[in-house]
Amino acid sequence: MSEHLKTVESAYSGIGSNASADKLSQSDRDQIWLLVRDAVSAAEDRKGADIVVLRVSDVSYLADYFVFITGFSRVQVRAIAQGIQEKVEQELQHRPRRTEGEAEGSWVLLDYGDVMVHILMPREREFYNLEAFWSHAERIELTTASSI
Repeated sequence: MSEHLKTVESAYSGIGSNASADKLSQSDRDQIWLLVRDAVSAAEDRKGADIVVLRVSDVSYLADYFVFITGFSRVQVRAIAQGIQEKVEQELQHRPRRTEGEAEGSWVLLDYGDVMVHILMPREREFYNLEAFWSHAERIELTTASSI
């Protein structure tokens, strides 16, 4: 198992810790976990860099997790987004509720409801610095995967 997935797995126990998430069944929490895991795995497969997972369930009603990924070209950003969508659809039969930015390719947002995946080019990631904006959320920084 990759280091990314090991670190994300350690955060699994905290899924559903906010008031609205307390109403989630174990099956729902499992689906959230699988979505985070598949997004990280697919991003690794497409050579996404600087993967960060924020658990925002304690500080926001928007989602339980945000996943941030860096792609180094517009083509790579789109490829990472496509890889995540394909893997999540294949493994979980789940499509994003909304997708933004695919045409531009410098920042793609995949909104899965409980999990929001942001794939950004380095310039956009540095400029918008969403990790700092959500700094009050639990930040789970992941290391580069060496093996699965």
